[in-house]
Amino acid sequence: MSPRSRTVVSVASIALLAALVVATVAVLSADERDSGAVSAVQPQPREGFPPLELSLGVRDDAEARELRRAAALYEAGRRGEARRIFGRFDSLESKLGAAFTAWPASADRIEQLGALFPRSALVQLHVGLARFWAGTGGALSAWREARDIEPDTPYAVRADDLIHLDEFAPGLPVFVPSFPYSLEGGTPAAQLESLRGASHLRGRILYGVALQRLGRPVSARRAFAEALKLAPNDVDALVADAVGRYDKSNPAAAFSRLGPLTRRFPQAATVRFHLGVLLLWQKDVKEAKRQLRLARESEPRSRIAREAGRYLAEFEQVGTG
Repeated sequence: MSPRSRTVVSVASIALLAALVVATVAVLSADERDSGAVSAVQPQPREGFPPLELSLGVRDDAEARELRRAAALYEAGRRGEARRIFGRFDSLESKLGAAFTAWPASADRIEQLGALFPRSALVQLHVGLARFWAGTGGALSAWREARDIEPDTPYAVRADDLIHLDEFAPGLPVFVPSFPYSLEGGTPAAQLESLRGASHLRGRILYGVALQRLGRPVSARRAFAEALKLAPNDVDALVADAVGRYDKSNPAAAFSRLGPLTRRFPQAATVRFHLGVLLLWQKDVKEAKRQLRLARESEPRSRIAREAGRYLAEFEQVGTG
């Protein structure tokens, strides 16, 4: 998704189907979950090319535009064209892109990059993808490294997706403000910078949402904590803080804060709505739908109720139980 196509805090529905299905690109079988011991059944090489996961955020410089174009060409199977573009730059993104276009002959080159840049989540994520595609084992260890060394990056978020792919929906839940707002004009980078300097409650919340959408959960959590400090009893600040704490390794960090808010704010649609969203990430569709219905009923004229209604309508379209 190009950042030029939407504002950095768009409130369009989170991709609901992502919470209901598992991506087929990199599903790990039980035999491929390497815990350090050699699996009884060895992983097998996969056909085709491994996915290339480049995240350039709100960058709109010449190199970023070219890297996005090259990544699109790679995805479309036009790898020779992509290789020529990647070869013009010297960034880590371009080095990895060039290596992936030469797959499988470049497997050793990708491992070399992993050794040269052991503290880069970008590189370690792709080392794991290359290992997974080559069937050599060790993918999970690389993804764990990516998750742990730079947790405030979209590469760490994606690595965590792959680690927990059979347990949770991909990505992380994003807070949806219950209050109206508008960010018109300017580039996404300018909008983000404007929000960065906002010192009022809603500005801190919106900055946190923008950071969530850019794959920076640690910074988002910090922004939500700042909002909560400004208004300790504000329901949006409380819910945002809870949602920002969601972690696939410790979902209770979010649920333990959000659940009690249903009693404290029994008529607040935002509490029920976000509880439903978090349950979607847990793949508890039945309970998620119940919470979304409660959100729609508690404040039927609110923007959150409309959002809950869109989710429920999508459920109907896909025929979930």
